[in-house]
Amino acid sequence: MAKVEIKQPIVDEIKGYVADAKSAVLVDYRGLTVAEDTALRKELREAGVVYKVYKNTLMKRAFEGTDYEQLFQHLDGPTAVAFGIEDATAPARILAKHAKTVEALEFKGAVVEGTYYDVDGVKVIASIPSREELISKLLGSLQSPITNLARVLNQIAEKGGNEAAE
Repeated sequence: MAKVEIKQPIVDEIKGYVADAKSAVLVDYRGLTVAEDTALRKELREAGVVYKVYKNTLMKRAFEGTDYEQLFQHLDGPTAVAFGIEDATAPARILAKHAKTVEALEFKGAVVEGTYYDVDGVKVIASIPSREELISKLLGSLQSPITNLARVLNQIAEKGGNEAAE
């Protein structure tokens, strides 16, 4: 069996993630302890993020012809990739959170919804709240005036009801 035949299923697996992903963030994970890596993987998994370590040559093959080709320059040395399948900013947000306490975790670059970001750009992406957080903030700000209106109408109704009773 040729080496290419053995590696093709792995390339196909990566291509599958690439096809479904809204984003891909590359990190250098050298120096992470098993406990740190386990905690990171658990949080990423719970957020619907696929986090894998592949050979750089296999990632290059899978990224060819896609927006993720822009990451070729970062595919050297130990590299892990986090694919944001449901939420484009989740990988950057979660990895940045862990990078604050785990100095060994370093961003290399990312592609988010077709746009390439360098290390500084990834940090900016990481600061964007999740879609759910943004929606809840929007709903909270929409709900506030309605609540106030309901309170005022209730007070008017109570005053009107008392006057009618007299």
